[in-house]
Amino acid sequence: MNGVIDIGFINLAAGYLLVLVVAGMIKKRRIGKETELVIAVFRMTVQLVLVGYVLDLILGSERMWMTLAAVSVMEIFAVLNVYQRVQVEMSRSFRRVVAFSMASGTLLAMGFFFFVILSLEPWYSPRYVIPMAGMLIGNSMTGITLGAERLLKGVQDRRDLIEGVLMLGATPERAVRETVNEAFTAAIVPTINSMVGMGIIFLPGMMSGQILSGVSPVTAIEYQIAVMLGILASVAFTVFIMVTQGSRTFFNSRSQLALPVPEKIAKGTL
Repeated sequence: MNGVIDIGFINLAAGYLLVLVVAGMIKKRRIGKETELVIAVFRMTVQLVLVGYVLDLILGSERMWMTLAAVSVMEIFAVLNVYQRVQVEMSRSFRRVVAFSMASGTLLAMGFFFFVILSLEPWYSPRYVIPMAGMLIGNSMTGITLGAERLLKGVQDRRDLIEGVLMLGATPERAVRETVNEAFTAAIVPTINSMVGMGIIFLPGMMSGQILSGVSPVTAIEYQIAVMLGILASVAFTVFIMVTQGSRTFFNSRSQLALPVPEKIAKGTL
């Protein structure tokens, strides 16, 4: 069989029957998530259709400003998504650190990936930059979300211990070192675990997509290895910047722990 099998509209629509089956299972078990499932599938469909048309426009233009604009939009939405997904209250300074770490960490990894590993010509080729950037930014977003929540929760839970260590003369960096290390580890472990099982337990999406499109499995493997190395670096860079710089926002100029007052306490509801 040569070429890619074209999934027709009717065939694709038939796939939504699986959603109805899953929704029926959820409703039968009275889990109460069927509405959330339908909304998620609807949003996914609309978003992917819109992105498909936008990418078709960008890939056909080969214009640098369009590529940079697309990457910028992905960065912005990734940061906003982190703000929404982290369930622990963040100060303004911590939010700025999150945005800075997302931008600087991913751009650093992307720069090395595109210029050194792929040696793109031109460097802004949207066919390569946009999908690769999406994978690096998406995984970094997940890493920062896990790391930020673990860091914020850890400092709050160990507040008394940290203040006690500070009173004994420890520096702020030393006082939160264990919490910072735990947050960094929690953020990168999912990426490491996925690398361990890759190729034996499961075939990653990009590699499978390339094989389905007719690319040689050896070439697909080369790209997948390169992408995973880029993802690992991107996640590690962004999370490392976030936990090291973010931990400094917990202290004032006198090296005193100064966590934000929880919203409920500030409003007097507790």
